[in-house]
Order: sequence, then C-alpha cells, then structure tokens
Amino acid sequence: MTSTRTPDPRAAGWRFDNSYARLPGALHSRVVPTPAAMPQPVVFNRALAMDLGLDPEALAGEGAAALFVGNQLPEGAEPIAQAYAGHQFGNLARLGDGRAILLGEHLTPSGKRFDIQLKGAGPTPYSRRGDGRAALGPMLSEYLVSEAMHGLGIPTTRSLAVAATGEPVFREEPLRGAVLTRVAASHIRVGTFELFAALGDTESLRHLCDHTLQRHFADRVGFGNPALALLAEVMERQAMLVAHWLRVGFVHGVMNTDNMALGGETIDYGPCAFIDAYDPGAVFSSIDHQGRYAFGAQPRIAGWNLARFAEALLPLVHPEPEQALGLAQEALSGFEERSRWHWLAALRGKLGLHTEEPGDLDLATDLLQGLHRTAADYTHTFRNLRPGPAPASSPWTDPGLAEWHRRWNDRLARQPQSVGEVATRMRANNPAVVPRNHAVEAALQAASGQGDLAPFHRLLEALADPYADAGKPAFLTEPPPPGTPRCRTFCGT
Repeated sequence: MTSTRTPDPRAAGWRFDNSYARLPGALHSRVVPTPAAMPQPVVFNRALAMDLGLDPEALAGEGAAALFVGNQLPEGAEPIAQAYAGHQFGNLARLGDGRAILLGEHLTPSGKRFDIQLKGAGPTPYSRRGDGRAALGPMLSEYLVSEAMHGLGIPTTRSLAVAATGEPVFREEPLRGAVLTRVAASHIRVGTFELFAALGDTESLRHLCDHTLQRHFADRVGFGNPALALLAEVMERQAMLVAHWLRVGFVHGVMNTDNMALGGETIDYGPCAFIDAYDPGAVFSSIDHQGRYAFGAQPRIAGWNLARFAEALLPLVHPEPEQALGLAQEALSGFEERSRWHWLAALRGKLGLHTEEPGDLDLATDLLQGLHRTAADYTHTFRNLRPGPAPASSPWTDPGLAEWHRRWNDRLARQPQSVGEVATRMRANNPAVVPRNHAVEAALQAASGQGDLAPFHRLLEALADPYADAGKPAFLTEPPPPGTPRCRTFCGT
C-alpha cells in the first residue's frame, strides 16, 4: 500500500556541517528565529533545491512554510547571527546580522558547501532596536534579481524560497511580512574582518583568515603569507565580478564594505537596478545623493573597499607595521590593472573580438561614449549589433556612431574568425533580456499589492535563459516606453 504521508521538510536531505559556528564566539551569536503567526508559501525554487541535493517534494508543500520562516529548524541546523562592521557610504559602523539568521552550512552530495540563511526571521543581538523582519516586496525582488543574475552567468547568492509570515511589518505603512531563504557560498564579508581589526582582536582575525582561505581558496592554504594570499584571491574575484556587472548594465546600488562577499558573489539586492540608456553616472538608490555607487563608479569603489580589507589584514601581513603597510600597498597596486583587464575582456566578448589588438579599449570606449551621447539603450543596442552595413536606424544614424560601425567592421576583418563565430561570441556575452526596472516594479506591485504572482512568474521564466531569444516578451527586449518614470530604488529595511 502506497503511503500518502507528506515528507517532513526538516528531513529533506539536509546535511549540515557548521564550520563557522565552531569559530570563536566573538564572530557570531547564538540566536533562534522568532516564530511567525501564519506561515504561508509564496515561491519555491525547485531547481535550486535539486541542485542542493534536497527533496523538492518535501519542501514544496504548505508545511514547508514553517521551516522557511524559521518556526521549524531543519535537522542539523545551528542558528547564529554573524558579527561584522562595514563602511557605509564611507563611514565605519559596527553592524552584524540585524534581520538575518544563518541556519548553518549545507553540504551537497558532491561536497560543495553553502550557507542557508533566513532573511527577515526576527531580531538578533545586532538588530539595533530594529524588528528583524522583512517585507514581501523586497524579498521577492531579491529572489527575482538574484535568480536573474544566476541566469546571466554572474556569481551570486541565490534564493531557495520566500514565505509569508502572516504578520505585518511597519515601515512608512503596514506591509506584508515575509522571509527569504538565501543560499550563498558564504556570508563572510570585508566588514567581518573590519570589525575585529577595529577591536584589535588579532586572534579572531587570524581564525577568520584561516577559515576563509580554507573555505574559498583551499589551494592557497600553506603557501606563502596567508593574509596576502587571501587579499590577492579576493582582489581577483572582485575585479572579475564588477566587470560582469558592467557587462550587463547592473548597478548594485549599495557597495558598502559589509556588502562585499569574499567568496566573490553578488550579495544584497536592496537598491539594485539595471541601466536602460547607457549612462556611467546612473544612480537609482534613493539614498545615494552624491553618486558614490553610480554605475561607472563601481570598479573604483571596489578598489576602495579592497583597500579597507587590506587595512584590516595588516596585523596578519607582518608584525612590523611599516613592512605590513608596504606589502599590502604593493598587492593593492595590481587591482586597477586586473580590473581593467577583466573589463576589456568583457568588452571584447560584447564586440565579438576573438583576438587582441592594442586599440581595442579605445574602440570600445568610443562606442560607449557614443551610446551615452545619444542616450541609446545599452542592452538593446549590443544585442542587435551586427557586422556589415550600419542599420539606417537609431542610434546608428548618428554620424559618430556610423563611423564607429565602419571602424568596428574593419577590426573584425583583421581576425580570422567567421561572421558566424563573431555572432556566437556576441550572443553569449550580450543578453537578450535583463530585469528591466519597470517590469520588475510592475511584477512586485502585482504580487505584494494584489497578491497576483502571475506577472512575477512570467518574468522569472523569461529571465531564466536570458541569452536565448525564444519566448521573450517585448517589454523586456525593447527599451522602456517613452514617458516611463525613472526608476528609484530603496534598500527595503
């Protein structure tokens, strides 16, 4: 006789091995999620659950909502809130997980390790009088954009589920409460190191450095200076990550040091957005009044954040402060070059260049300046760029861009690859769709305002394979309609 018993979501194949919770107590605090009144499932990532080696049937039902809001804990979980600091808009503050609780580290069947975190699961010792809760709209936004970034091939935290709490959260107005289950390579940040450097806690710094190397850069363990090895690896991953952001027009919006994950993933999707018309000065965050985190400023800010990371590592670099500073500065001096290298590699991909010539950066820069001058749509222009005669349509009717198009064809003619090979490279680097701000806002309003998740799921489906043309709605492949209000984003806290 076949059993109809519903699988227990607490035993859905979880394999926890909580190495961070075993680190010294100064790095975290034990905490238990605050029970929610009426847990309800909102959205569940079946494909991610399968990638993690979890039983999707055990996690897809109504009963799993209790686990996804923290009312129940999966087997092996050891919930903690992590301690860290962060330079927020240039000012150092002592922070910590104020509304996020790390359940533990899940091991996939292949041995990969992932943090499982509940965002919005109630107050922690670091909440600073906050309620520790989250609203449905921002949690759905992070789910949508993080999964879109995954589809774009960009390192990112991911989203396993969003569940409603059945309770309101109070911001400017009452909003539906919700909890996001976030999956990450880790939640170790630049700000984690900054906290213990500021406290003068060299022992915790050393534990943290060894742990981070072992977790993310195991091949560097035991070779050379551990702190310098960690700095070099983090620099390389950040240079590559920001180049990916620029490639697809992503504006993080809040590149504080507590939002720079050392594993090299995009983390924290609060005030993020995607540019429509190309503009290196584009800012969408309602609180970034000076443009500190503008689209084109992101490589520079990454370098600034890495300098703060290097400062935090100084006690581990060398016992003599002057020598430590010199070694760290020498290491940091290579970041700008690596950042430029990754960005140029991305631009060559966008332009279909298989070979390298000294003038490639000037060629790409001239195009970007032309797009800025004509307010051309970034995604649409690159996706529809073709070898051969320039189209008799905007933005190529601009004389400067028409001349650029001729130069680009000359450059393509100097490489041995065929037109088909050029097209294949360009299609792999220029998405057909990105999460257009107006489309995201409409889907979130329908979901959180009217309880209609259909637009959200349609958008999610279209963004799952962003480099394919089939099945993509026009509101994603075309620039936003004239008169569309400029997007303004908020951090959701």
